[in-house]
Amino acid sequence: MDCAIEENKKNCTCTYPCSNRGLCCKCVMYHRKRNELPGCFFPKEAEKTYDRSIEAFIECFKG
Repeated sequence: MDCAIEENKKNCTCTYPCSNRGLCCKCVMYHRKRNELPGCFFPKEAEKTYDRSIEAFIECFKG
């Protein structure tokens, strides 16, 4: 299976400029090593804070 880098770039909602844009597997691996989640997992306003912590992710979805 080939990586659809250009398609991934079009659909990427992360606003942080980095070398992993469009390379979702590398992005996930990068954040996983840091106990974080990629920006595309977060709602739009939360993503803009660049806090990729699991705690921040949970806070986004608390009722």
